Amino acid sequence: MGEVLVDLLPLLIGAALLPVWIIIVLFLLRGERGPGKATAFLGGALVVRLAQGVIFGFLIETAVQEYGEESANAIAAILLLIVGILLLLGAVKKWRREADPDAPPPGWQEFLRRATPVKALGMGALLMVLALKQWVFTLSAIAVIEQGGLSRAENVLLYGLFTLLAQSLMMAPVVMTWLTPARADQWLGALEEWLQRNERVIMIAVSLIFGLWFFWKGVTGLMG
Repeated sequence: MGEVLVDLLPLLIGAALLPVWIIIVLFLLRGERGPGKATAFLGGALVVRLAQGVIFGFLIETAVQEYGEESANAIAAILLLIVGILLLLGAVKKWRREADPDAPPPGWQEFLRRATPVKALGMGALLMVLALKQWVFTLSAIAVIEQGGLSRAENVLLYGLFTLLAQSLMMAPVVMTWLTPARADQWLGALEEWLQRNERVIMIAVSLIFGLWFFWKGVTGLMG
């Protein structure tokens, strides 16, 4: 189980470090009914990720039972290769200042400013459904877990851990705001401004480093 967790680390770190999600959470926290709406937004994203785990975990498990463990190894390698290619392409697009396909739709700030917690929940779910990078990170994590040949209970535990840690950087400011609202308000604005100012550099660095890593893991997995 520990070995599978080590293999999951790059995937959950890559999923957690996507700045646009953190920026949205910080924007929500600074608005009216901020903590409630930010919590609902996270809840929507979490529900989708859990549903992905149930559906695609079942499909990959069925494929393994039907075609053997080699199918899980091949699926994991192909998905890691796709993650690597997408991240490397994303780094090039960010460097060339092209539009990010995972960016929220135009007018998202105004929508979330006026949104109720229920609408924020729906927005979180919708963005998770539309986020290509998050899809590939999640599917790759499911394949890596199935590849480990562990029990179903261990698979569920590992995927739950992946889900929580992949959203940890979004959850941290929400938890802090609920616990210490006065203190949190002092640094939320500065953090949001810093992320917006450095989002391009962060994305290029993250996409390049993890893109090369996942590309290498995918190629070696297919060859070996």
